Amino acid sequence: MTDLATFVAAATEFLDAHRARRPETAADFVWGEGDDFVGIVEEGDPATELAGVRLAQEWAATRFDAGFGWIDGPRELGGAGLPTAFARAYRGLEARYELPDLSIFTIGLGMVAPTVAAHARPEIAERFLPSLYRGDTIACQLFSEPGAGSDLASLSCRAERDGDDWVLNGQKVWTSNAHHAHLGEVICRSDPDGAKHQGMTAFLVDMSVPGIEVRPLRQMTGGAGFNEVFFTDARVPDTYRLGEIGAGWGVALTTLMNERASIGSGMGLARGPGPFERLIALARVTGADNDPIARDHLARLYIDHKVLGYTTRRAVANMAAAGLPGPEMSVLKLAGTRHLIDIADYAARALGPKLTADTGEWGTFAWTKLVCGVPGARLGGGTDEINRSIIGERVLGLPREPRP
Repeated sequence: MTDLATFVAAATEFLDAHRARRPETAADFVWGEGDDFVGIVEEGDPATELAGVRLAQEWAATRFDAGFGWIDGPRELGGAGLPTAFARAYRGLEARYELPDLSIFTIGLGMVAPTVAAHARPEIAERFLPSLYRGDTIACQLFSEPGAGSDLASLSCRAERDGDDWVLNGQKVWTSNAHHAHLGEVICRSDPDGAKHQGMTAFLVDMSVPGIEVRPLRQMTGGAGFNEVFFTDARVPDTYRLGEIGAGWGVALTTLMNERASIGSGMGLARGPGPFERLIALARVTGADNDPIARDHLARLYIDHKVLGYTTRRAVANMAAAGLPGPEMSVLKLAGTRHLIDIADYAARALGPKLTADTGEWGTFAWTKLVCGVPGARLGGGTDEINRSIIGERVLGLPREPRP
């Protein structure tokens, strides 16, 4: 097996040949107004959004074909078959280079792919996993409904067996990237008369089949990254089923725990310089670097950032040992959410009224989308309240909350 030093040298050579190195310090980068905290799904302009998706897919394909797209994946599925430490080392290297926005792959690789690996039939995993990691396939997660958010087990989207197919009818909502997705992971009620948690079945669904309608939802950030998705007699082959009939709740838990791990560990400030390069630059340009209270706040943010990083490493190590993420991922998600809210609060305090108007001044209005988008972090991947209950009951072993 390749040793880590040889791998890092090869990865550095590959990156140097294909990407420009990003600025080393905050003073060296130019703040692109309206761009810094905007994922491609938030751009608003369809042509710009689609161009961003294409750039992300091109880089994902280049990286995969060079052997750096799925470093810890099995060789028989296109991975490099190397330990997780090699993948972590590559991510650290890649962060030093200018890259397209790759957030379009967060759900597919962080949530759907691990679920496919754990629950799909071998031939389905062989078909979709390489495509997901190469960027050819973009995936979305179809869980929440108008009447089933935190209480996912109350979902009502129906799946009825019809020979070798299932027929889906119902509605999903708050589905990120559905307007770009080729593949969806959907949880449906397959036994309306069965027990609440035992009457659900999970499927992969081709988002292009007849009977699926995607409607974007405009947000207060100005973007439309979330969607409503309607199923009207949409057909899904039984071979696309994830897990056993009626075992959808277990499949959903696999996805949700991976989602919490992905959100908790990946909440940063998008591409380019890291969070504290940006925050320090913001403090300097606004004069907050001379304020002892603001400096203390920034120091506490840095400490929280480091603790979150160590928590992430511990969670990843536990997941590698256990094979699947556990309820402790709720700790990571909750900590990541709180840290992101604290970052937004610091930016808002430093900028004051400059946050709310696009004056063209360096480093001001670009923070607005972050500040406006942060409240949603308390909802996505399970609400703060749900995650606290999971931590209390399933991690700390406290008694369950009284039921009505």
